[in-house]
Amino acid sequence: MAITKETVVDKIEVLEMGQVQVRTATVIKEDGTELNRFFHRHVVVPSTKTGDTWGDTDISGEDARVQAICTATWTDAVKTAYQTMIDSQETL
Repeated sequence: MAITKETVVDKIEVLEMGQVQVRTATVIKEDGTELNRFFHRHVVVPSTKTGDTWGDTDISGEDARVQAICTATWTDAVKTAYQTMIDSQETL
């Protein structure tokens, strides 16, 4: 009887302001038969703010497919729109 645990990125969604939502599935199997599956989600944003300075988000630790989607999606216009949205929320 062999029990295995497999972790895969099974869903990647791009939201309106460039945020990338990532769902990771952890699958527990016994002799190749799935026993259980549970999920974890996290969001990757186009820019991060330190103090008053915006910088590109470090995506080096993300799955290769997530990195590819972020690179293709995060144009300068998307980054600027995201930064403007966050800045406007901070002034409320």
